[in-house]
Amino acid sequence: MKSRYARLAGALLASAYFLHYLLTYRDWHFIDSVNLIFHEAGHTIFIFFGNFIHVLMGSGFQVLLPLGIAAYFFATRQRLSSAICLMWTGQSIINVSIYAGDSIALQLPLLGGDESMHDWRYLLSTLHILNLTPEVAAVFFWIGTVTIFIGVASAL
Repeated sequence: MKSRYARLAGALLASAYFLHYLLTYRDWHFIDSVNLIFHEAGHTIFIFFGNFIHVLMGSGFQVLLPLGIAAYFFATRQRLSSAICLMWTGQSIINVSIYAGDSIALQLPLLGGDESMHDWRYLLSTLHILNLTPEVAAVFFWIGTVTIFIGVASAL
């Protein structure tokens, strides 16, 4: 019985955190620092796959890592852990939406300073859709939001 209440408390706390994130997503949160580590790791891991994949997999790895962990927990029937990682995946997608949405304004601080390449400006320019920046960011935002809500619903 204690385990049931502990799970419910964990589900409520995680749900509250990620729902709060939705309200304040433009602010920097601790989990954004975690995502940044995986973002940079994605660049490093995929450096030998050509420039486009190398750049794409910064954001790609940042999203695929928590999604992969969620899938593992789902496959091993660890429902709450899977739900929390799904919420994290959604949050990470929203984080990517902010970065992608900055590809025209170039206002976000980048590691390496002003001389650093903006990943999403490069990606969207290469695909010849830089003019669709707001739409791309909006799609990522809504996919992330829906993913968080699916995670919350799965947790409770």
